[in-house]
Amino acid sequence: MGLLSHTFWTSDLGGNSAHTDTKLIHRVRDGDIEAFRTLVNLYKDKALSLAVSILKDETLAEDVLQEVFLKVYKKIGTFRFQAKFSTWLYRIVVNTCYNELRKQKKNVAIATLETDTAFQVPESDTLLEADQKRYIALAMKQLTADEALLLRLFYLCEMSLKEIEEITKFKPSKIRVTLHRGRKTMQTSLDELLGTEINSLL
Repeated sequence: MGLLSHTFWTSDLGGNSAHTDTKLIHRVRDGDIEAFRTLVNLYKDKALSLAVSILKDETLAEDVLQEVFLKVYKKIGTFRFQAKFSTWLYRIVVNTCYNELRKQKKNVAIATLETDTAFQVPESDTLLEADQKRYIALAMKQLTADEALLLRLFYLCEMSLKEIEEITKFKPSKIRVTLHRGRKTMQTSLDELLGTEINSLL
């Protein structure tokens, strides 16, 4: 198993079924605050990860996430169960984060490559999990906001390409090329990091 799939992209936050979401949403609509807290706890870590990937600032991402869940609470009555709750939620996360970027007049880079390739990362039994996560965090900083967002949606949140299209409103071609570019950037960054620092872990 590759380094990324072992320590980063495979979520250890626990899963939840659409049936569980549905029950919680109905309870929230009936005024059950505890059900809303449960819903927040199920998704807050992945939602924060998406926000950080766009905003590149964890403190700001935490502030924005509070705004996101306030919107969710106010708008949950409009959720029609035509898509997964996670898709609806992540769309709100993405919109709110990009609105924040526009407020701060930040530019978001757009990927332009054309093809998709398999993503393989050097693995080493000598790397401790903490070291692996540190390398991945460093490599993630080399990504554009779009690249980081799509990689996290695809791997961490396990969204299909169709769901990613619905969440981001990106064209399918942009999603494919941005995923490719993000994987390539991560591959290059990890190769460089492991190449220069691996000896200290042996």
